[in-house]
Amino acid sequence: MSVSDRPLVAIVGRPNVGKSTLFNRLVGKRIAIVEDTPGITRDRLYADGEWLGREYTLIDTGGIQMFETDPLKAQIRGQAEIAMEEADVVVFVIDTTTGVTADDIELANALRRSPKPLVVIANKVDNGDQEYRNVPEVYSLGFSEVFPVSALSGRGLGDALDAIVGHFPAEDKDKAEEIEDERIKIAIIGRPNVGKSSLLNAILGEQRVIVSPVAGTTRDSIDTTFNFNGRELVFIDTAGIRRAGKVQGSVEYYTVLRALRAIDRADVVMLVIDSNDGLTDGDKRVGGFAHERGRAAVIVVNKWDLGRQDVLEEMPGQNPMKIFSEEMRDGMNFMAYAALAFTSATTGKGVTAAVETALDAAENHAMRIPTGELNRLLRDASDAHPYLDHGKQLKIYYATMPTVKPPKIVLFVNDPELMHFSYKRYLENQIRKTYAFEGTPLQIEVRKAADKERDH
Repeated sequence: MSVSDRPLVAIVGRPNVGKSTLFNRLVGKRIAIVEDTPGITRDRLYADGEWLGREYTLIDTGGIQMFETDPLKAQIRGQAEIAMEEADVVVFVIDTTTGVTADDIELANALRRSPKPLVVIANKVDNGDQEYRNVPEVYSLGFSEVFPVSALSGRGLGDALDAIVGHFPAEDKDKAEEIEDERIKIAIIGRPNVGKSSLLNAILGEQRVIVSPVAGTTRDSIDTTFNFNGRELVFIDTAGIRRAGKVQGSVEYYTVLRALRAIDRADVVMLVIDSNDGLTDGDKRVGGFAHERGRAAVIVVNKWDLGRQDVLEEMPGQNPMKIFSEEMRDGMNFMAYAALAFTSATTGKGVTAAVETALDAAENHAMRIPTGELNRLLRDASDAHPYLDHGKQLKIYYATMPTVKPPKIVLFVNDPELMHFSYKRYLENQIRKTYAFEGTPLQIEVRKAADKERDH
């Protein structure tokens, strides 16, 4: 499935030739993780760019090593090959500081066999004449045109971009104007190796994200557009969030930041928990990130085919789903609103229901209670159980719901200091009896009423 109707440009090359730096330069944002460690960009990563009025989508790929036998690196090579198949134009990046290698030669031979338009970039021409001396060696690969470029500084990119755009299919002038993006965005979050990538692949029905038993193999957030029962969704598969104290080096630190940004971009998060491990402090921490940012949430209890069996063995005759649900509710009471879904990504069981649950949560996240109905609910709740502190009664004069995503209720009262957290929770529970808001937090803000609010 293509990410969009824009032309697709795949950036390929062996590890550490500067593909991610070029990718970030072309899209103007630090999207791909960039570090001087070979093999750091391990999945296809998509982002949009624009040149001379033509919009396109870039695909950054893991470095290709043609003779590699390591299983993970073999998967990376396979994904790069898929990216090349998807692309309208392929950009082949070579490092001028190291010269042409055996992998470059083998990849060049493979690219020549492809019918796709090809733009060859001799990268890392950063310091003037010294790197330019190696550019002729790139021509020895048999390409008629090579573009010397410094992705770091942007030198030479204009000519390369002209060539890339020149290969695009003719633009459809009759295409309707792009409408505002109202697609529901779902971030798949969780600790490393709980099955997030497997869950996304089960949803999509294709291996979009590398799946490996090595914890932390999804280092970047990968956006994937998907049509689900006629609705276009965007899935953000995030790298596993590790505890801050256990984040090793700049790569893992940047990964945590990326996952948090993915949560910020999402309408709803699917918090994946490994049922074999039960609820861990790490799960609570990740859930806390989503809760603090006011995101709708579904707790996805994954690997349930195995977890269910564990519960049955420990508690024969009990309902495994009920037992595990109670554990979730007790351990994550700050997310009592979150819906629960039980899945097995490897068998596909429960996966469709989990997506449907996420869509319900997203709808509740955007739900607004009419002002008149909201005030009636709160008036009935306060009349049924008035709140007094040292003989002084809390009076709610008026309520409004100024924003959604997350739903936020503002109460105008006689004295905000009188509002105890327990009474705020009581009011929330009363609201949820009529409007469940399942899957979404409900924020309640208390303000001192001005005279005009008191008149309502």
